[in-house]
Amino acid sequence: MKTEKKRQKKSLIETIGKKIPDPVIIFMGLFAITMVLTYFLGGKEFSTLAKDGSTITYQIKNMFEAENMRWIFDNALLKNWLSYGNGVLGTILVVMLGVGLAEQSGLLSTLIKKVGLKVSDKFLPFILVFLGIMSSIATDAGYIILVPLAGLLYAGLKKNPLIGMAAAFAGVSAGFSANLIPATPSDIILGTNAKAFAEAQGIPFVTAAGKAITPATMHYIFIVVSTIALTLVGGFITIKFIKPKLEKQDYTIPADMNLNEFTVKPEENKALKWAGLGLLIGGAVVALLAFGPLASYEVVDEATGVAKTVTPLMDNIILIITFVFFMPGLFYGYKVGKFKKMEDVVKAMSTAMSSMGYTIVLTFFSYNFLALLSESQLGTYLTYLGATGLQNMGLADYPILLLIGFIITTAIINLFVGGMTSKWMLLGPIFIPMLYNVNSSMTPDMVAAAYRVADSSTNIITPLMSYAGLILVFMRKYKPEYSVGDLISLMFPYSMAFLVIWTTILIGFFTFGIPLGF
Repeated sequence: MKTEKKRQKKSLIETIGKKIPDPVIIFMGLFAITMVLTYFLGGKEFSTLAKDGSTITYQIKNMFEAENMRWIFDNALLKNWLSYGNGVLGTILVVMLGVGLAEQSGLLSTLIKKVGLKVSDKFLPFILVFLGIMSSIATDAGYIILVPLAGLLYAGLKKNPLIGMAAAFAGVSAGFSANLIPATPSDIILGTNAKAFAEAQGIPFVTAAGKAITPATMHYIFIVVSTIALTLVGGFITIKFIKPKLEKQDYTIPADMNLNEFTVKPEENKALKWAGLGLLIGGAVVALLAFGPLASYEVVDEATGVAKTVTPLMDNIILIITFVFFMPGLFYGYKVGKFKKMEDVVKAMSTAMSSMGYTIVLTFFSYNFLALLSESQLGTYLTYLGATGLQNMGLADYPILLLIGFIITTAIINLFVGGMTSKWMLLGPIFIPMLYNVNSSMTPDMVAAAYRVADSSTNIITPLMSYAGLILVFMRKYKPEYSVGDLISLMFPYSMAFLVIWTTILIGFFTFGIPLGF
């Protein structure tokens, strides 16, 4: 009876979260609110200081005026949506072609199974966390393949399956923003949008050292270090806290469960060798391009006479990464029998792209809202008010407190509003210029890195995360009475440890001036 009441009892987070509308609806509402605000604030002037000490005066536009209303309609489709931030949406979709093909072919799922099944018991917690982190490149595969596989691995070892599932879930969800592979979809979403947010308000898209930022790889060094650190921390938490707790609890193995369900078939093993061949061929092509038509070269600016290095390879890193994923996926899919003709390849890419439907809808409303903020100067005004408030609080001289404050704010918001992209669209355009205006060391790449840390760390302790229900279903196979509260309690040590350690690493990068990426 008590168990039933416990299961039915809703947490405060779950209750509040269910009352929050979909992010698309939020952006619709924000668009309408912004329009109304420009009507009342239209004509208001305010001034900010430029880098050279001069004064820049802005005036908020009333977007209901005929000229401004025509601007909204004339630019809604092309400039404000499809071309926002020099084509951010197109960049995201292109990445999904390569990653999506590798996923649809079955290559990424097979790799996860292959590695997971080869690991010894001693290192299993660390490997499961690591595989979880790396599986973020395969979108759903970590949740659908790795988490239940981890349960089976521990069941086969005659240990509580929830131990392995907790470690895998921590890596997949709490370590989502880390990886060893550059230019993942999350890198593209964060980087390209950060550039758009900065440029919309005249914030230089450079590092604290003054070097130009490459959106797709601006955090690569940071996420590599993060991957190693989170793997070690996640494994430690599993061994020292989760394992002792769950070893004392009872669990059941379903009678109809097949412990061979996640084994790697012989044909999949052969196909992996073909995937390796595809990777070698793809790598060879990239090398030829890197030393050939895409090799770096220098040009001299006719006006200043200063030589500038042009890097075609890095400028086209999105297409390069997409191609590198495409080739192994193509070879694997062909050998395993998934792709028998080119039409099958096209279908696989189309299927992968269909998963981006929500992103297309979200970006239409969010990018038009952000364009409205910029054009009306209301976004600049909000930045001005926020920056002035933080400066009056004396935080301009304490950039580390600014970082920590932003991380805590985002981590709390993440408990109630799901979706990395939607929150970044909401917070990025405000905090990137605001924090930079308070302290110029808060560069776009640093603020975006802080967002990574906060957005990922609390994913596993909110029932509003899109896969929380699925994870609960998996765990209830072994413990039918398991509740949302039990899941949050189980994952809480991972969440807090990741948040503290990850924040500390970021502060270390900031304090010692270590580049976040390249």
